[in-house]
Amino acid sequence: MKADFKTIALVGKFNSPASTGSLLRLADYLRRRGHAVMLTAHAADSCEARDYPVSTLKEIGAQVDVAIVMGGDGTLLNIARSLVDSQVPLIGVNQGRLGFLADVSIDTMFSTLDEMLSGQYVVEDRIMLEASVERHEDVLIASYAFNDVVVSKSTMGRLIEFEVYIDNQFVYSQRADGLVVASPTGSTAYALSSGGPILHPTLEAVVMVPICPHTLSARPIAVNSRSEIEINLIHASDARVHFDGQLHSDLVVGDRVVIRRAGKTVRLLHPEGHNYYDTLRQKLHWGEKL
Repeated sequence: MKADFKTIALVGKFNSPASTGSLLRLADYLRRRGHAVMLTAHAADSCEARDYPVSTLKEIGAQVDVAIVMGGDGTLLNIARSLVDSQVPLIGVNQGRLGFLADVSIDTMFSTLDEMLSGQYVVEDRIMLEASVERHEDVLIASYAFNDVVVSKSTMGRLIEFEVYIDNQFVYSQRADGLVVASPTGSTAYALSSGGPILHPTLEAVVMVPICPHTLSARPIAVNSRSEIEINLIHASDARVHFDGQLHSDLVVGDRVVIRRAGKTVRLLHPEGHNYYDTLRQKLHWGEKL
């Protein structure tokens, strides 16, 4: 595959000497390869790098050909939301724990990137969700979510009650700790822990998974990703909506959370030979013999 990555952004989480050292080594490596390198202000300040152009994430999105995200999966979720509008491809270098999305190992970073930046990579486009909280006629908050949108109880331990509509058709009323609405990417996160199915990343679907429902009959359901999902809060002492577990907003009775597929996708670049089922086995120990 032809690779034309003239300008590369280095973004991520740099909160330790090891991570800042990796950033400096990677920036120097890319420069020696002939690439222009851009940093966020956070990255530049973390490692005291003064020799590279510094821009905001929004500015970076309009100027670079690819962004290398250094950190864990949570860091990649954050960067994906920030850069989805600019459609910048992302390469994840894992400096976290799981490395399910950030699948370039820090130990083989240079050899793997040598191959990828020379055109040996796999392209994967994944859907992004967008959600809004509506109170009366006002939109209180709107956000993208790469993994999931979760409506749940907040600080109190009491169940919440909500109604769910899909494309304006009533689906069910439920009392539970909450509801996870996950993209295929998020199906292996909170949704999976709550008993939901694994959706292949390229599947055109969204899964709704109840969290500890107060019934024996509640089951996850997968719907077309083009559907609009509406969650109406009917009763709650306190409740909250979370976007990728990183952003949140408090909810009150009568609030509506509307979730739909975003108009743009997230483009991930994987090392050549990437296999999703290998990732499931290696990272989540899926299908292991007892």
